[in-house]
Amino acid sequence: MTWTFPRTRWTKMNLYDISVFLREHNNYEILTHNYPDGDTLGSGYALCIALQQLGKNARVITAKLPPKFEYLTEGVEKQDFTADYIISTDVAADSLLAPNMEKYLGKIDICIDHHGSNSVTAKEKFVDKYAAANCEIIYKLLMRMGVNFTKQIVDCLYTGISTDTGCFRYTNTTADTFRIAASLVELGCNSAYINKVMFETKSKEKIMLEREVYDTITYCADGKCAIVWVTLDMLNRLNIGEDEIEGLASIPRQIEGVLIGITMKEKEGGFFKISVRTNGNIDAAKFCSRFGGGGHKAAAGCSVNGSLEDVRSQLIKAAEETL
Repeated sequence: MTWTFPRTRWTKMNLYDISVFLREHNNYEILTHNYPDGDTLGSGYALCIALQQLGKNARVITAKLPPKFEYLTEGVEKQDFTADYIISTDVAADSLLAPNMEKYLGKIDICIDHHGSNSVTAKEKFVDKYAAANCEIIYKLLMRMGVNFTKQIVDCLYTGISTDTGCFRYTNTTADTFRIAASLVELGCNSAYINKVMFETKSKEKIMLEREVYDTITYCADGKCAIVWVTLDMLNRLNIGEDEIEGLASIPRQIEGVLIGITMKEKEGGFFKISVRTNGNIDAAKFCSRFGGGGHKAAAGCSVNGSLEDVRSQLIKAAEETL
């Protein structure tokens, strides 16, 4: 069977269709999103290793890899080739392709994602908004491709699932999530090591940063919204890298009575990356859509230009209107 992509519309491929396409073609670049987390990296590297196992040329395109995720690259062969097809994994919007957006915008052949708000420009998409993590989708895809689930692959998949569910604590966790995780453990993933690295290990610098973040807590909407922030000055003063910021978004949501927890992270260029986590029936994706962002019902994000005070004021206004 020969596959060609229509250029004038999106069509919907199922996982079997994608598995056939990937086995019949070659030379893949796999895109991950900006500020990469465990799910986009786990998805990308699991797929890359699987394709190489099938004799394909494949490589993962990612921003600077945080040191704690370096184990995901084990078993990945460095290959020199010209890419014929572009696959994106866990990328929910074109803006998340930065700093590679100019090179790849409009050139993605297959987008594989689990964000219901997905707006990526791609020739083909498979989006399952009910999957707790994109790695759940990749697991099912690799099953259809008939690959050998090596330790390297299952470690990648478990990393994505565990991190996107908060070690199976978040409301997105389903029975299917547990079944897939159990299968990965049976297949030999090092779940104890991954859980320790992802959830139980912090640098001294990160502990200092968390202490300062707690001091920034601001409440609004009668205490139903809590906002914290991280500035470039804080990061520079404590000599903390981008990878140390991960996990801070859970701080405001953990406060009793808070329905909207917002974390502001200052970036170079005069803007803030916003992470929103919600409780109850508050839709985080809908909240972030007001600022051009998106995500899931309980976890979403966006970017807002302006100073700390200006951005915080905009977020407070939006929270008060929402609540």
